[in-house]
Amino acid sequence: QVQLVESGGGLVQPGGSLRLSCAASGTMFVANAMGWYRQAPGKQRELVATITNRGSASYAESVKDRFTISRDNANNTVYVQMNSLKLEDTAVYYCNARFFIGTLHDYWGQGTQVTVSS
Repeated sequence: QVQLVESGGGLVQPGGSLRLSCAASGTMFVANAMGWYRQAPGKQRELVATITNRGSASYAESVKDRFTISRDNANNTVYVQMNSLKLEDTAVYYCNARFFIGTLHDYWGQGTQVTVSS
């Protein structure tokens, strides 16, 4: 069973930076895509950024030019560097890993809290 373990959340002031990490274990396959989603209180979960196993990245408009996603295929690990954080970035951030092995398999981490506050 694939497990995703996230780390790196916390409290930061507006304009600050955080780096989230997520490692997938329990599989010999490289995830076809990995990414980050977030869910703020009272809102639906939304895409933050994704990256394919070939390194093609995409971002939500709200985080473009501030967040950078990267991954280490050898270790099935994905990162997101978050700079110039804003109050509205406050949310629980969830890691996602997607595998196409005959059929689609989606896995989620438990979530890590990011709070941007002065």
